[in-house]
Amino acid sequence: MRQSPIVRTADDLGDVLRGWRRVGLSVSLVPTMGALHAGHLDLVRRAMQLADRTCVTLFVNPTQFGPNEDFSVYPRDEHADATKLSDLGAHILYAPPTEEMYPTHSVTRVSVPQLGDLLEGEFRPGFFTGVATVVTKLLLQSLPDVAVFGEKDYQQLQVIRRMVADLFIPVRIESALTVRETDGLALSSRNAYLTAAERQVAPRLNAALRQVAAAGDAAEAERIAAQMCVELRAAGFARIDYLTVRDAETLQPWAGPSRPGRVLVAAWLGRTRLIDNVAMG
Repeated sequence: MRQSPIVRTADDLGDVLRGWRRVGLSVSLVPTMGALHAGHLDLVRRAMQLADRTCVTLFVNPTQFGPNEDFSVYPRDEHADATKLSDLGAHILYAPPTEEMYPTHSVTRVSVPQLGDLLEGEFRPGFFTGVATVVTKLLLQSLPDVAVFGEKDYQQLQVIRRMVADLFIPVRIESALTVRETDGLALSSRNAYLTAAERQVAPRLNAALRQVAAAGDAAEAERIAAQMCVELRAAGFARIDYLTVRDAETLQPWAGPSRPGRVLVAAWLGRTRLIDNVAMG
């Protein structure tokens, strides 16, 4: 099995990508923070369908973690990730050190107001500034034809789409559906934090979303969402940061069936914060 080459610097990455482009090959990009699971690999497969060559990035971005969040313990296993990517046939892994992405005296940050200030932005101040900044850097370092992101991080997907459009970054953004366990739990690197007992409770989150998504109008959706919050707390979820129905494009409160809607949730189960979303209807 061919081992996917690993590069550590933007210069080395550029050398590889320019070589591909000189012979007319298109390039797709899949940004990740590693700890790769089946959901990540589905993104890579999607990217490989969309271009001749696929670059996967692995960088645990410190600027999107708050001071009391899990940056120091976030799952890391580059060797296992590289093996999975090689087995899949990805063409290159870009795994830069922190000093490559944030050199000394680097002060510029990218923010996406409104979209980035809602929901996750309310509970994790600065989170989307960290995301937007590092994704901008990765896109400009690689300038792929297309970049693929998962719908599991739905608000992130909308923030990145807005950022790319506003900054005229010449990259097409594509999405891939959320990959789930057979019981409905969305795949996430942080699922590794769940205890065995918590893992049995976790699928209730997606079940609650689907009950809200079946509502016929905004008022019914909000009523069911409030009921689901009560049931989730009774099931063992310690805190629900939000369970809400939003416009699928603007993330403002959903106006009703005349607009596409998205049900989004973030809730704590033990020490694990789970997020998920489904489309209305």
